[in-house]
Amino acid sequence: MPSLSAIPSPTCPLWLKARHAKFRFAIASLALGALIGCTSPDQTLQHEQNKTTQSVVVELPPMKQFKALRPAKITRSNTSIARDFMALSFQLENGAELPYFTRFEGPITLRVIGQSIPETLNLDLTELLGRLRAEAGIDIQQVAPDIDANITIQTLPHAALLRRAPNAACVVAPNVSSWNALNRTRRADLNWNALTRRERLSIFIPDDEAPQEVRDCLHEELAQALGPLNDLYRLTDSVFNDDNFHSVLTEFDMLVLKATYAPELQNGMTRAEVESALPSLLARLNPSGGKVSSLSDEALPRTWIKDIEAAMGGKTRRKARITAAKRAVAFAQSQGWTDNRKALSLFLLGRLTVYADPETAEGALNEAYFLYTAQRATRYQSAHVAHQLVILALKDRDYDAALRLTKRAIPIARESGNAALLASLMLAQSDALTATGQTAMASRVWLDSLGWARYGFGTAPLVAAVSSEYVRFKHP
Repeated sequence: MPSLSAIPSPTCPLWLKARHAKFRFAIASLALGALIGCTSPDQTLQHEQNKTTQSVVVELPPMKQFKALRPAKITRSNTSIARDFMALSFQLENGAELPYFTRFEGPITLRVIGQSIPETLNLDLTELLGRLRAEAGIDIQQVAPDIDANITIQTLPHAALLRRAPNAACVVAPNVSSWNALNRTRRADLNWNALTRRERLSIFIPDDEAPQEVRDCLHEELAQALGPLNDLYRLTDSVFNDDNFHSVLTEFDMLVLKATYAPELQNGMTRAEVESALPSLLARLNPSGGKVSSLSDEALPRTWIKDIEAAMGGKTRRKARITAAKRAVAFAQSQGWTDNRKALSLFLLGRLTVYADPETAEGALNEAYFLYTAQRATRYQSAHVAHQLVILALKDRDYDAALRLTKRAIPIARESGNAALLASLMLAQSDALTATGQTAMASRVWLDSLGWARYGFGTAPLVAAVSSEYVRFKHP
């Protein structure tokens, strides 16, 4: 299934700014032991079309990749943007306040090092750097690996990364230029709170994860290396949100980065100084957003955040995660919330109970789907919920509902650049088409999904595992 993050505790050390380990779901767990024969792990997979036909070995098609993504248009006011800019720029995820505004000054150089650098990393990085220059106006250039640079991206095995930063999918740390340097540096020298300007930092990315995971790390960690260090659950249109619905920099994110490097702001400015500069700055950069009025901000209750973190926690027992999700839903209801905060609570409860308690899952997911589809700003979130509802529809053999949901969600997944979600939705659609006798179309959809699955899930064994989950729902 599409993934959500495993959030660390609020006591996460001040040096660590990480994109947290994500959990892939197809329709059930991707147990490699359940593969439908992978005769050549890098080239083929075996597909069981239905219970009456023979399995067929299929040569995997070329990997598909997205190009020129521009997800999530800006739809809100400059007052809202200014409020979020301040919250993102002057606080860390663990609640610690940052005393000064910081950024890089002058042209920014970036290099990529590592013993094993995925080919897709270079392609996705080139696309990202082009967007940062064109959309955010940031003067950033890639240099050769042996040249000292402001930003170092280093690839390494995920296991090595986890030994230093448990639950992290990727990490950014200040004042170092390599993994070895990070391991030699005192924690006190890695403290974001102590910075008055940014001059040198490193981003550490796994070299053995799916291409989409690597790309997502590039987008989130480079954005936070350049700009805001905080994440906010209230955001519906940003990668600066630990719900991980968005994984490609949005228009809002690019505007935040453009404001970060605007001439009106300088390193070492205080919160009050930045707040004073924002109204005229945003009026210039985003004139359609109107005037900035009050910047008063209402922080999300830590009680709810802790329950959301617990519900997402990958190493927490499922029973405890379900209990936490139920508390989050109850709290959202008690506060009278009807926005994405309540929808996220419901989504987590529904996702966690799809198999253990389908009745609870269906109620929670239907309500989350209603809330997310009510606004265009949360249409990407609605596609994730739709996939969960498709699972229930296939289990109940309600193939018309599965086809209706996938027809709406597939274009949204494609637009958002989420290949894992896109492939999963297409596989589900193929299953429903097969069940309704539309076998020719089902085969075309299934084959088309494999190229996206290669980008979203990585290796052929994982692609085969994902594909196999969708033929577990045997048709009468």
